[in-house]
Parts: sequence; structure tokens; C-alpha cells
Amino acid sequence: MTPLSSLFVAGPGGVMTDEVGVVTGDLELSTELSDDGKLRALVRYEGAEEWYAITGASCVLTDPRDHEQVHSLLHGLLHRPEG
Repeated sequence: MTPLSSLFVAGPGGVMTDEVGVVTGDLELSTELSDDGKLRALVRYEGAEEWYAITGASCVLTDPRDHEQVHSLLHGLLHRPEG
């Protein structure tokens, strides 16, 4: 399935990742849904090459049509430029 992507600004405290710990600043969120319903939530610094898994944000969707809504929800939770 096609990954979804959105730019955002992390709020105070940043976003915790499995690989490098907390990332802050101007970031990009990507959610990828596999054929078996597993959704991976990833983040990277805007314009960077390397993606990091967001700690605790991956899940299994029973309906692939929920991908867009879950992506939108995650974006709303992470995009906090004012804190």
C-alpha cells in the first residue's frame, strides 16, 4: 500500500524513537501499511534520508481503509508547534 506522509513541528519534548531516542524540530511523519494490516509509524528530520520508528506507535489495523484516519490522528498528536 502507498505510504502516507505529513510534515510537522514537534512540540516540547520531541518524538521518542526506537533507534535514536528523542527527535525534535521540523519533522516528517510517514505511516506504512503492509498487506497483513501492520501499520508502521516512522519519523525523520525534514529532508533527511534516514527514517526512525516512533516508539509505541505501530499497530495492526483490521480494515485498511482506516490507514488515512490513523495517520491523521498521529499527525494531530505529534504536530504541536506551540507546545
